[in-house]
Amino acid sequence: MACSLVRSAKEKSKMNLNEQKIALRIKIRAGLKKASGEKCKSDSEKLCAKLKEQSFFQTAATVLFFAPLPDEVDVWPLLQEAIAAKKIVVLPRFDSAAKSYVVCRVQNLRSEIVTGQFGVREAKAGCAEIPLTNVDLAFVPGVAFDLRGCRLGRGKGFYDRLLNEVRGVKCGVAFDEQIVDEIPHELHDIRMNFIVTPARCAFVKS
Repeated sequence: MACSLVRSAKEKSKMNLNEQKIALRIKIRAGLKKASGEKCKSDSEKLCAKLKEQSFFQTAATVLFFAPLPDEVDVWPLLQEAIAAKKIVVLPRFDSAAKSYVVCRVQNLRSEIVTGQFGVREAKAGCAEIPLTNVDLAFVPGVAFDLRGCRLGRGKGFYDRLLNEVRGVKCGVAFDEQIVDEIPHELHDIRMNFIVTPARCAFVKS
């Protein structure tokens, strides 16, 4: 009986946590919809410029980027610059057999990028797979972040599983409107080392 009560309490707590995350996703997305296209473009340019200034980007040899969705910061121009600077640039690619993401090197954006299963640009099959332990810096998207390094994703858990193997710097990138006081989190959630927005670069104390 006691075990059942403990299990029930844990299940209720998890349900409440999920409900908080759902509510926060709705709130953040509603706020982002109010931003004009010009503001998003300008803020993305400011954020890319700020990322270029950071020593963790300048010294990283292998950088994990992401292909931004319409409501995410556009880091694609910085990805192009990183390739030109001879960095090893990797992008996630969905492995349909394993139902998870791997990361693959891209060197030619015209010939090596395809639209993946979820409508997201990704490295095409045949691009060299890179071990996640080789990644020096991972730029991480999210629906929201807090300044303790907690991240709210889209709810599928793909990025958490991917980041679990990354030993390098994890940098959350977002618009300023995506920074909140506190993200509902669990002990196994992966925290960021830095949070960068158009207006700030915040180091997260461990």
